[in-house]
Amino acid sequence: MDAADQLSVAARHIQNQSEASSLEPHWGYADRVVPCTNDAGSCEYLDNVYWSHDVGMIYMGILWCTIGGILLVWAVSRHLFPEKRADQQLGTSIDGQESPVTAPRHSLARLRQSFDAYRRTYLLPESFRSIFGPTTRLQVLILSVLSGYLIIWTFVGITYKKWITPVKNTPSLFNIRSGLGPFSDRIGVIAYALTPLSVMLSSRESILSLLTGVPYQSFNFLHRWLGYIIVIQGSVHTIGWCVVEIRLYQPQPSTAITWIKQLYMIWGVVAMILLLLLFLLSTKWGIRLTGYETFRKLHYVLAMVYIGACWGHWKQLECFMIPSLAIWLLDRAVRLVRSALIHYQFLPDGSMGFRAAPANIVHFPDHDSGDVVRLDFRHSQEAWNVGQHFYLCFTESSIRQAHPFTPLSYPIVQNGTVLHSYIFRAKSGETKKVAALATTKLNEDRLATTPVILQGPYGESLMENLTPDVNVICVAGGTGITYVLPILLGLIQTAPITNRCVELIWAVRKENDMKWIDQELQILQAAAKSHHLRLRVFVTREEAPASPARTEKANEVTEESKEVGSSASSSVSRERSAPASLEIEVQRLRHDGQNSHPDLKQIVTEFVEGTVRGPTTVYASGPAAMISDLRSIVAACNSGARVWKGESRYDVSLMADDRLEW
Repeated sequence: MDAADQLSVAARHIQNQSEASSLEPHWGYADRVVPCTNDAGSCEYLDNVYWSHDVGMIYMGILWCTIGGILLVWAVSRHLFPEKRADQQLGTSIDGQESPVTAPRHSLARLRQSFDAYRRTYLLPESFRSIFGPTTRLQVLILSVLSGYLIIWTFVGITYKKWITPVKNTPSLFNIRSGLGPFSDRIGVIAYALTPLSVMLSSRESILSLLTGVPYQSFNFLHRWLGYIIVIQGSVHTIGWCVVEIRLYQPQPSTAITWIKQLYMIWGVVAMILLLLLFLLSTKWGIRLTGYETFRKLHYVLAMVYIGACWGHWKQLECFMIPSLAIWLLDRAVRLVRSALIHYQFLPDGSMGFRAAPANIVHFPDHDSGDVVRLDFRHSQEAWNVGQHFYLCFTESSIRQAHPFTPLSYPIVQNGTVLHSYIFRAKSGETKKVAALATTKLNEDRLATTPVILQGPYGESLMENLTPDVNVICVAGGTGITYVLPILLGLIQTAPITNRCVELIWAVRKENDMKWIDQELQILQAAAKSHHLRLRVFVTREEAPASPARTEKANEVTEESKEVGSSASSSVSRERSAPASLEIEVQRLRHDGQNSHPDLKQIVTEFVEGTVRGPTTVYASGPAAMISDLRSIVAACNSGARVWKGESRYDVSLMADDRLEW
């Protein structure tokens, strides 16, 4: 410990360095001067301070052992008790034909399905949305358990006592020393100990995702609320020591002035200011004021400067700051390496180097709701998993920003390349710049293209555990169709499953919005009859005609759609390219000038009740309100008791992509 630290401790704890015979080390704290030569009350107080700190460090070890143990058990359980995969063998029906296994064959599997159904019934819906926003009860429960765990370690092991001690050279003054000091230190130590976990929860190249299989974006809720907890802890720590140094220690104001001028305190003030800025800028008002991209960049920079300020404030706890910085730097390094590898391609001159992907732009003007842009390009890479997304950087507008988009194309490698197709609504920021760029190039009679840099893929595989006995209903709102469309394109590649029900529910604002994916819809129409696929489109902002609903006949697959189909669905062979007998059901919901939305409760419930056998998975993407409704609807469809009795149709799961969280 250097001289500055020694003087700091002397000023705080009235320890006489000149009379010290030795220094007693304490992990995470300043060394203690022994023997104590102060008055009896001060020595007893110092005994309590160092004992409380040592116990607190043990508690932080227990905290991280608990976190590590949970992750270890989770990771091991994933390998010892894996979920049924989609490529598992089909069962055999009584007539000798292949058919999906309709019910668990043994009690353990049935027990697991029943437990999952019970869990969804009670933990899938949302609660206290005004406080926690659109998130499930499961997330709130995890946060509550973590908060309770932290509260226990905050208050146990603290001696709640007061000592009145004399001030040297001033007999008329007394210091009031109490458990407030050790308590403030403890809560500060916990805030430091939680910092690496907060960084891990925010990482895109997530270690937690590797261990648990949970996609990184699912940790956003806990990252946000853990940040709020750290803000509260930092504030209480600061207020506690301000009370001690400004009110309880004497003489004043000289004691307070000497205290605040110390270097470690200057760094502490800087750290607290940065922490409050992080909190204010992360609120919905802060994000609205600065814009999401500005908020994100500021969040990165301020967070790292905050960690550095914490290090400067109390470097004895660098054991928590070093991992935080290392995790952050590793996340950024892996991002850059992955982008470099995915774009390390053959250049036109035959050499190897970094090459952006040239994307064709299709522009769909919409002056009411915001223009829609579609991007299509082929890129040399391995196929990603359905449900994963990429971060796209549009280099002609900004090299410093990347936005997450889910490909609507089914990933198949053909001639060493994979087709990427994306659609998004250009409202503001970079997406609006891309739409303006397309308009400018088209007005100049130039080909509307733009170079794109990819990062990814990220996220979970939606079809990995989609076994043949599972029925599928896809619910999408607007551009959320990109999340569910690859699932349908993937399903029609497999052999038709007897009695499997598959349905698409797509809510759009205008009927012309169907043109976004016109080619893919033709592919689905061609395979609709053989794969028992029902296609339903609900138009929400166009007045209904005299008849409440109409249908569109499936047109014959054109040569253009065949080309797309060869990339998006190679199993749609020529004999299936005849006109489909099924229709796309298009229903307008606007009546008397009032917009309306499809009755998802009725639609999902009727679908589940109409299945012949097997569980159901609901895939959904769209506005937060739609996802919130579906959580409650799917929860109500589950029945653990009926699943235990063999009625597997009441095992209904939800795979949702809430785009407003991004």
